[in-house]
Amino acid sequence: MTEKHDHRSLIRDLPVELKARLTRRSDAKGLLHLSGYVFVLLMCSTAILLHIPYWPLFMLPQGILLVFLFTLSHECTHKTPFASDWINETVGHICAVLIALPFVWFRYYHLAHHKFTNDPARDPELENGPRPTTWAGWLNYLSGLPYWIGMATVLWRNAFGQITSPYLPDRRHADMRREARVILAIYTGALLSLIWSPVLLWLWVLPALVGQPVLRLYLLAEHGLCPPVANMLENSRTTFTNRVVRFLAWNMPYHAEHHAYPNVPFHQLPRFHAVTQDHLESTSNGYSAFTADYLKSLK
Repeated sequence: MTEKHDHRSLIRDLPVELKARLTRRSDAKGLLHLSGYVFVLLMCSTAILLHIPYWPLFMLPQGILLVFLFTLSHECTHKTPFASDWINETVGHICAVLIALPFVWFRYYHLAHHKFTNDPARDPELENGPRPTTWAGWLNYLSGLPYWIGMATVLWRNAFGQITSPYLPDRRHADMRREARVILAIYTGALLSLIWSPVLLWLWVLPALVGQPVLRLYLLAEHGLCPPVANMLENSRTTFTNRVVRFLAWNMPYHAEHHAYPNVPFHQLPRFHAVTQDHLESTSNGYSAFTADYLKSLK
């Protein structure tokens, strides 16, 4: 039987050549994946714009594609989807506008999450309380309302209030203020555009609202029901799923692998999974299976 390792010993024992191969970034692979993603998004947008038969039905896949830009933004915070840093930064800032997730702020929020994963006292993902433990809390979480309220609060505070979270470095406060003000200015212009055209309502606002519950279900599986321990192969979940979900999420269903070695770009995570699979402690056979298990835990 294979001896189990925690993430530290597993990474430490990897051959140098394998580490180099696993962490090699690629503009070509990143841009190819992004091109496919944008193509599907544009097809849905075109169906909505042209009002083809049953066009309102396209708002759900449109919304799912929009909100799952979260996973791309997340990868860009690690500077891994593309070899060129300027592409990572540019794409991350574009995603910030589309999903109300300020990119500079999110980078430091997310790095703190990696450092203190599932620690109830220090993981910023848990700073407003634990993951839902009741049916009412789960339904509220699933609605996406806490996310939209939380991001509106972050944007307003970063733009006009005090930036106080300990994981946000003072040297970046000015950048966070500038970023938040630019995003709010864009949103003001988008809101005013609705006076003469509902296009953004159909292409962006409503789809993002209806797609958000799907992202919430996906994100809950990343660490939900995982123990608050230091081992990233235990406090993070790998969910075995199909190619469509892996495409949408930039291979982040391999989430324990990502937390174990964040420098591994999305296109190398399947290869890294082959290394980690015998050491994973938290896995689910699909999101339906995870959700069924999670619902059993609710009060």
